Amino acid sequence: MVDIDPTELEIAELGPKIKDVDDADELREMLELEEGGEDRVPVKTLIEDRIEKLEAEDEEADASSADLDDMTVADIANLVRDVEDVSVLEDMLEREQAGQDRKTAKSQIEDRIQSIEGDDDGESADLEYVPPEEKHPDLDHPTADKQWVEGLEGGDYRDMWVYCETQHGELIDVSREMLGKARELVDQYNEDYDEAEKLVAVLIGDNVSDLTDEVAAYGADQILYHEDERLERFNHKSYTEVFVDMARAGGQMAPDGKEDVDWKAYDEPRYTVFPATNNGRDLSALVQGELDSGLASDCSGLYIENAMISNPAKTGVPGDSKEFERILHMKRPDFSGFEYSTILCIDKPFRDFHPQGASVIPGSFEIPEADEEREAEVVEHDMDLTDKWLEVEVTDYDVLDDGVDLTGHEVVVAMGRGIGRSPTEGIEIGLDLVEAFDDAAFGLSRGVITSSYSFEGHVEQYIGEDRQIGESGQVVEPDVYIAAGISGAIQHKVGMDESDTIIAINTDTDADIRDFSDYYIQGDLFEVLPKLTQAVEEGTLATAIAEASDD
Repeated sequence: MVDIDPTELEIAELGPKIKDVDDADELREMLELEEGGEDRVPVKTLIEDRIEKLEAEDEEADASSADLDDMTVADIANLVRDVEDVSVLEDMLEREQAGQDRKTAKSQIEDRIQSIEGDDDGESADLEYVPPEEKHPDLDHPTADKQWVEGLEGGDYRDMWVYCETQHGELIDVSREMLGKARELVDQYNEDYDEAEKLVAVLIGDNVSDLTDEVAAYGADQILYHEDERLERFNHKSYTEVFVDMARAGGQMAPDGKEDVDWKAYDEPRYTVFPATNNGRDLSALVQGELDSGLASDCSGLYIENAMISNPAKTGVPGDSKEFERILHMKRPDFSGFEYSTILCIDKPFRDFHPQGASVIPGSFEIPEADEEREAEVVEHDMDLTDKWLEVEVTDYDVLDDGVDLTGHEVVVAMGRGIGRSPTEGIEIGLDLVEAFDDAAFGLSRGVITSSYSFEGHVEQYIGEDRQIGESGQVVEPDVYIAAGISGAIQHKVGMDESDTIIAINTDTDADIRDFSDYYIQGDLFEVLPKLTQAVEEGTLATAIAEASDD
């Protein structure tokens, strides 16, 4: 017996539920129920598409027979990763040379062969440490005080640090989101590895001590804050120096006078998490650079697991695999397509890459419920700021309005460059559709924001960056997302692909957004949107969408 009977649901209700069904056999039973009931074509298409997607995910390419010409270099890299038979890899290399003969594809196969066979003698050579100043004697680097990056080896790393950004004396939402997610990660980490590590929150600015109770309520175990009226506004150099001073206190590379502090007894944080805001992106890169580590920027997912790595640059031994423990897996959108890459910050011989650092796209995680009874250790950080760090003085600035919050609405209507032939009219008919719903918001793709379109009359007030949806804008998860004239670039996709039901209207049959829409209406938005507006007002939207998408 299936959990979901499609004959009992409207199409709009069924769409979100179908996404959660991962059993192809259960879907086939649902298909039979629909065929024996109303036999609605859009419903059957929805179920069949889900079956096809699941079966495609289950199919694994066979390295010995895969058609390499139909595969991207990334596909080949993923395929060879688990191949242990050198003869199979050599055959793949010959087939690639006889086909597209791509240098990068051949390199992936050859590297895998080398990792299995090791060196020419079949034995691994002992690694020898060469100091960077000897290894690169002629290196000319513009930063005199950091000509070589040596970093720590075998350092003591603990805790997850979260930089909590503030604006106008208040935490911004993404800070709360990160604290909630970090609390989950630290709790799971301590359970998995039988540890008692902490979630450490970092506050930098003016009067930030006023926020310590709130930060504790959202999950922090320890709160480090540095307060200075000169830091009311974000300052790249000062904020970086303060964070790094905190991070290295009590460790091997502690600043003078901070070698022994009573609130920290390890070299550097194990993990650092920053918001992927304008200021957060800058600070995360600067801090991680100063700490001689790496950064996965603009992430939308985080989890901690062990990782089995065979790359000889990391293991130090060609052909060997090594399990690295406690690795922060940082998921971020892949600009090469509609996929996600998982970034790992892995140590290598004679070089530790800690902290493992990530910046998080706002809206990626839920804001947790605050526990007002929760308490945390609060530490006031003491450090003299150098006047040279504060040479830039802001003499005047404007405070923007609060902007528009597109999150939390049942429906979001978003307009893209498809409005190009009549921009003002396009915005107007989009707003008409928003008004027809009880709870809807109006958004835009980056293409509209950066265009040179001329808008007239009252619609000008709806054209602003605060309505942008996507990687560099807001992330929304409404019940229904209507994308009109939006092609579906990956930057836009990451801002809305968690919506329950996605309805796309586009004249292009090959638009990328078609691949991840629940309903795709091929048509001119200037003709389709007024019909949808009328259907909403008449209470027949589900039927109208089904008929339009079926056509």
